[in-house]
Amino acid sequence: MDLLHQYSGDDEPDSSPPPENPNSPDSSPPRLLAGRSAAPSVDDTMLALTVQPHRKTLSNPIDPTQHNVAFNPTFDQLWAPIQGPSHPYAKDGIAQGLRNHKLGFVEDAAIDPFLFDEQYNTFHKFGYAADPSASHYVGDFDALAKNNAISVYNIPHREQKRRKMEKKEGGEEEEEELDGGGDEEGEAENPASDVWLAKNKKSPWFGKKEGLQGELTEEQKKYAEEYAKKKGEEKAGFGGEKAEAVKDKSTFHGKEERDYQGRSWIAAPKDAKASNDHCYIPKRLVHTWSGHTKGVSAIRFFPKYGHLILSASMDTKVKIWDVFNSGKCMRTYMGHSKAVRDICFSNDGTKFLSAGYDKNIKYWDTETGQVISTFSTGKIPYVVRLNPDEDKQNVLLAGMSDKKIVQWDMNTGQITQEYDQHLGAVNTITFVDNNRRFVTSSDDKSLRVWEFGIPVVIKYISEPHMHSMPSISLHPNSNWLAAQSLDNQILIYSTREKFQLNKKKRFAGHIVAGYACQVNFSPDGRFVMSGDGEGKCWFWDWKSCKVFRTLKCHEGVCIGCEWHPLEQSKVATCGWDGLIKYWD
Repeated sequence: MDLLHQYSGDDEPDSSPPPENPNSPDSSPPRLLAGRSAAPSVDDTMLALTVQPHRKTLSNPIDPTQHNVAFNPTFDQLWAPIQGPSHPYAKDGIAQGLRNHKLGFVEDAAIDPFLFDEQYNTFHKFGYAADPSASHYVGDFDALAKNNAISVYNIPHREQKRRKMEKKEGGEEEEEELDGGGDEEGEAENPASDVWLAKNKKSPWFGKKEGLQGELTEEQKKYAEEYAKKKGEEKAGFGGEKAEAVKDKSTFHGKEERDYQGRSWIAAPKDAKASNDHCYIPKRLVHTWSGHTKGVSAIRFFPKYGHLILSASMDTKVKIWDVFNSGKCMRTYMGHSKAVRDICFSNDGTKFLSAGYDKNIKYWDTETGQVISTFSTGKIPYVVRLNPDEDKQNVLLAGMSDKKIVQWDMNTGQITQEYDQHLGAVNTITFVDNNRRFVTSSDDKSLRVWEFGIPVVIKYISEPHMHSMPSISLHPNSNWLAAQSLDNQILIYSTREKFQLNKKKRFAGHIVAGYACQVNFSPDGRFVMSGDGEGKCWFWDWKSCKVFRTLKCHEGVCIGCEWHPLEQSKVATCGWDGLIKYWD
């Protein structure tokens, strides 16, 4: 009991006398025991520093180089600037981890941009502004009291009116009359108001009162015509340069247009005929035609004979070249103001079509170079074709950039039909089935088959795996179509009733993604050829679908290739390097 009594008291030893009755039999003899503490011994040096009330500064801030802290630091200790000039991390006493600006630490503040602009402009105009962190103002308090603490965005209407009156008294009466105050600001933009007429004193309507308008005077008519003409010129020039009007002209480069027997220079040689029905792959370069200043986009051999070759270029010109004799340029056709996209011969070669990015389709006389007629819908034609039937050589089909195929009668110049089913720009038109039908491809990655003259799709081919097909060619036996797909392969479709994909025939190996490289056949149908994006011309065997040969033809894209119709081993290629090459 005595031990319990001692522990219940102070920590110091209890030297008080024993209970009041020392002679009691229940009492024990007196014992003097030292006081004990059950708490563990700790180092309270730092604690003593923090509890001293008279210490206002931190005598022992945290060392930024130490990794362990043996006590619980206060907020002031953690954020206190580092003392001493030789701090290893910062020169201005701010730890490197606290710096978010080259001048130190910047706190984030959330304020609406409108409110900031309002106070910023108010301070620069009046000299005072509201402190966003507190409910008081800073700056010029005299101006604050004078202006009744208004900002630049909430000036009362009466104050605006008072300032206008002061400005008017200052000598700007004429300008104020035209402005007409706050209510007449909108009238300055209204041509029917007197305010607008006062600003535009050149108008013959100035000073006229409203009322029933009779016939226009001569002066008013003249003014209206000049105004309309000026507006028309501004509209024509809107969005870029004005459309350049190019005069149709042609230049003949040969010695004479007719020989001593009176034959035209486009007449085919009488001895031109196929010497062999078996075609061979060319191996070497025979001739190069260079005359275009920009890339060549398409080439076409003269129908049946191939003694001339027609080329369309991005330099806006169409040229025709001699193949058999001199190998020179015979005539240049100039009529487009922008790059020429496509060309197409008539069946006898005496006329041809050209389509340009200037949105015009021109029908040329091959011999004289005259433009017979011009057609346009206001959209860019991507492909032009004549109906191959001899009795329908006056029918023109053009695939446009506005998803339509437009059919013209060139004798009358009228649009006779529009085929409008595609969902993208039309890229190709190919006649099949004895010219009773035609197949079109588009940027919408589909093939559509049409009956000629009937604007209803009879076959629609579209699969999820299909890509756009910018070039299609017909096999010489008219039973197959070769379509250049932009996933670097050539697909074969049947031209019979079902127009099915031939999954057994697929020609690949070339890189054409992104380029409308032309695909073509040899006259005997034994070989398939195509250009590619690396300037090569590829040849495949039709039966085995294996690569037969590749030729490095151009520096850049080899965009077009044509097999000579009579000479079975000769091929012409064109590229974006501006050259046309002849291979044997």
